[in-house]
Amino acid sequence: MAFRPEPTQPTSSNALPRTAVLWCNLGSPDAPTAKAVRPYLAQFLSDQRVVELPAALWQPILRGIILRTRPAKSAAKYASIWLPEGSPLKVWSARQAVALRGLLDSRGHAVQVQEAMRYGQPAIGARLDALKAEGVQRVLVLPAYPQYSGTTTASVIDAVNDWSRDIRRLPEFRFVADYHDDPGYIDALAHSVQRHWQANGRGDMLLMSFHGVPERTAKLGDPYSQQCMATAGLLAQRLQLSQSQWRVSFQSRFGKAKWLEPSTEAVLHELGGQGTHRLDVMCPGFTSDCLETLEEIAMEGRDTFVAAGGREYRYIPCLNDDAEWIDALAAIAQRHMGGWPTQRTAAGGDAGAGAVPKPEAR
Repeated sequence: MAFRPEPTQPTSSNALPRTAVLWCNLGSPDAPTAKAVRPYLAQFLSDQRVVELPAALWQPILRGIILRTRPAKSAAKYASIWLPEGSPLKVWSARQAVALRGLLDSRGHAVQVQEAMRYGQPAIGARLDALKAEGVQRVLVLPAYPQYSGTTTASVIDAVNDWSRDIRRLPEFRFVADYHDDPGYIDALAHSVQRHWQANGRGDMLLMSFHGVPERTAKLGDPYSQQCMATAGLLAQRLQLSQSQWRVSFQSRFGKAKWLEPSTEAVLHELGGQGTHRLDVMCPGFTSDCLETLEEIAMEGRDTFVAAGGREYRYIPCLNDDAEWIDALAAIAQRHMGGWPTQRTAAGGDAGAGAVPKPEAR
C-alpha cells in the first residue's frame, strides 16, 4: 500500500491548539445544478451504509437509471432553498462550528473546531489532513446526528477510518455516538418550540418528523428508531404535551423497501383530512436546516397538508446556530474531551501533555 507523505508539523508546538473538534454533517452538492448534484449523489448512494445492497446488484441501477434521472429533479429542489452563501446545510454547519469554537474559547479551551461533510466538500479526509498539518494531536469527532444510526454516525466513523489507513502517526480520536437524550439538546428544542408559540400562537398538534430508514435496520440492531421515539417523548414531556397533542413520523423514503412508519406524508394526509386547524411541524433529528427540512417538509409538506383539507401549517426551523443549542453542543464537546489538556496558554496553544483542565460549569 502506498502511503501519503506525513504533513510537516508547525515549528512552534504552542502556535495552534493541538486539540480539535470535527463537526461532521451529511453534506451537500456544491451548486444547485444537475452537474454538481450527480457526483454528490453518486458518492452518497454508493455508501454501503446507506444502501445495503451488493455493489454488483446496486451499481448498475444507480449508474444506469438513478444518476441519469434524479440529478436534474434534485437540482431543481436545491435551487428552491439555496442561499446567497450556498447550501443551507453547509452554511449553518459552518456557522455552528464558528459559534462552538467561540464559546469553547470563552470558557478557556484552546480547541480548533472545523466543520466537515461526509459527502461532498469540505471532506472529512481533507479536514483531517489540514488539522494534522497544523499539529493537532487529539480529535473529537462530533457528528451532527443526535440519534445514532449505522447509515449516518457509523458512516462518519468509516470515513475517519478510511483516512487513517494511509497515516502512519495518527492523532488520538474520540467519537460521540449520540446525544438523543442530552438535557441541553432537549431544552434547546423545547425553547425553539416555545418561541414559535409565543410569536405565532400554539398549534393544535405538534408533529415531529424524523428522517426515515429501512425498517430492517431496526431488526438488525440499529437503535435509531428507539432513540427517535425517546427524543420525541422527552421533548413532549418538557413541553407538557398530552399524548393527543403530538405525533411522530418518518420522512424521506427512498426505494421499494419497507421503511419506518408512519410516514410523514401519510400523517399529513390524515391530519389534513381530519380538518386540523393549526399544525406545527418540526424536525428534531436535523440540527441544520437543509433540503429535507426546507423543501420536503416546509414546502412539500405544507402542500400535502393543505390539499388534504388542513388549514394552517407552520414549520418550526431547526436549531441552526441558536445560542442555547450551541451552549448544549459545547457542553457535549466538553464532556467528551474530559481529561484532554485543552486549557489555553499564553502562547495561544493548549496546555500540553499532562495538564489537568479545570472542570467547567455549563
